[in-house]
Amino acid sequence: MWLWFPFSSSSGDVMNQAGFPVLSLLTFLPLLGVVILMTIRGDEEVVANNARWTALWTSLVVFAFSLVLWVRFDPAQPGMQFVESVQWLPEFGVRYSVGVDGISVLFVLLSTFLTPICILASWDAIHTRVREFMIAFLVLETMMVGMFSATDFLLFYIFFEAVLIPMYLIIGIWGHARRVYAALKFFLYTLAGSVLMLLALLTMWHYAGTTDIPTLLHTRFPVHMQFWLFLAFLASFAVKVPMWPVHTWLPDAHVEAPTAGSVILAGVLLKMGGYGFLRFSVPMLPDAVEYFAPLMFALSVMAVIYTSIVAFAQENMKKLIAYSSIAHMGVVTIGIFTVNQQGLSGALFQMLSHGVVSAALFLCVGVVYDRLHTLEINRYGGLVERMPAYAAVFLVFTMATIGLPGTGGFVGEILVLIGAFKVSIWIALLGSTGMILGAVYSLWLYRRVILGRMTLGELRSMFDLNTREIVVFVPLVLLTLWMGVYPSSFTHFFDATVNDLVQQHQAAISQMHQLASVTP
Repeated sequence: MWLWFPFSSSSGDVMNQAGFPVLSLLTFLPLLGVVILMTIRGDEEVVANNARWTALWTSLVVFAFSLVLWVRFDPAQPGMQFVESVQWLPEFGVRYSVGVDGISVLFVLLSTFLTPICILASWDAIHTRVREFMIAFLVLETMMVGMFSATDFLLFYIFFEAVLIPMYLIIGIWGHARRVYAALKFFLYTLAGSVLMLLALLTMWHYAGTTDIPTLLHTRFPVHMQFWLFLAFLASFAVKVPMWPVHTWLPDAHVEAPTAGSVILAGVLLKMGGYGFLRFSVPMLPDAVEYFAPLMFALSVMAVIYTSIVAFAQENMKKLIAYSSIAHMGVVTIGIFTVNQQGLSGALFQMLSHGVVSAALFLCVGVVYDRLHTLEINRYGGLVERMPAYAAVFLVFTMATIGLPGTGGFVGEILVLIGAFKVSIWIALLGSTGMILGAVYSLWLYRRVILGRMTLGELRSMFDLNTREIVVFVPLVLLTLWMGVYPSSFTHFFDATVNDLVQQHQAAISQMHQLASVTP
C-alpha cells in the first residue's frame, strides 16, 4: 500500500516532502493494534491481559515514532512539514493530504504521549470488556492524530467528527451511574455545532473550488461571507473548547467518564476547539475575527470568572476540576483573539500545559477513586498521613494549575495576560482573576482532601502509590516542571508559525481599513 512506501515528489498523483510517510504511519498504526486485538483468543482473563499489553505496546510504538516529528521538525519554517498528499476524490478536487506546522506538531505529540498513560491508568480500573475498551482508545488515537495532521478540510472534518464515536462509547459503556445521559449530552452538543461547520465547509468549497487548507488560507473571502462563516465555526469550536454558555456538557461528561476518558477529554479533546480557531477562524476570516473579538473576549471573561466561582461550590472532585478546565480554556480563547505574538504563543502554551496538568489532576482523582469508589470531597481527608507520595504529586499539579512560577501553568497564563494587556487593560485585569480564583478553589480542594482530618475508618487502609501509578505520574511531573523551567524548548516550535500568522492577520486588517477609508 502507498502508506508504507516512500513517495516520489515528481509524481503527478502523489507528493511527500518527508520521504517516508511518518504522519500516515502515526495515524494508522494504532489500527494495526486494533486488528491484533481482534484476533486474540482465550478465556476472559487471558484476553483482557493480552489486550492490555497489546494496546500498551502499540501506543508506545506510536509515541516512539512521533518523536521523529520532535527531532526532525524545522521550527524556523512557518509552513507545513512532513507533507503527504495523494489523490482521493479527484472529481471533487479532494486529496488525502496531511502535514504539520508549528501549531499542530505539538498537539500530535500530546495525543501520542497521553494515550499510553491512559492505557496504563486503566490497567486495573477497567474489568469488563477490556479488549473493546482498548480498541476504542486506539481508534481514538487514530482520529486525534489524523485530525491534527489533516491539511484537507474534508479530511479534517471526517476525523473531527469521528473522534466523537470512540469517546461516546468510552463514556457510555465504561462510565459511572449516569453514563448514558452524559454520553448522549456530549454527543448531541458536539454534533449539533459541527453540522454548522459542515455548512461553512461546503460554502468555502463552493467559493474557492478546493478543500485544501493551505490554499484556503490564502483565499480572500468577502467580508459579509466571513461573518457567517465565523458564526458557523463558532458554533462548532465553542462547544469543543467549551466556551460559556455551551459548556454544560463537560462537567457531566467528566463526572461519568472513567478516569482514562476524563484524561483524554481534558488533555486533548478540549484542545480541538482552540486548534480550530487557530487553524481556520483566525487566518481565514481576519475581518470577522476583528469584528467579533469583543464578543469573544466577553464570553471568555465570563467563562473565567463564572466557572471559577462555580468550581468553588462543588463537592465532587471531578466536577471541580472540570469547571476549572473551562476557566483555563477561557484564558486560551482570550489569548487567541488578541491575535498578537504574546497572546497566541500564550494560548498555544496554555493548551499544551493544561493538556498535561488537567490530565494529571484527573489521574490523581482516579487514584483515590480506585481505592474508595467515591468522588465526594467530604468523604476524604488527611490522605497525607497514609499517602505521602500521592500528596506530593497532587501538590505539584495543584501548584501548576494555579500558575505557580516554575511550572508549565505559569508561562501560558502570563503570556496571554501580556497579549491581552496590549489590547485592553480591562481584559487583562478581568482575565487575571482566574489565577486568583483558581488558587482559592485549588488550595481549598487540596486542604480538604490531603491536609484535613481523616473522616472515615476506611481511609486508614488506603495505600500509597504503587509502581504502576508512579510510572504514570513521573513523566507528567517531569514534563510539568520542564515546561515551567525551560519553556523556550516548546515555544520555539511555534514562534515562526505564530509570527507568520500575526503578520498575515495584520496585513489583512490594514487592507480592510484602507478599503474602508476610500469607500464613499
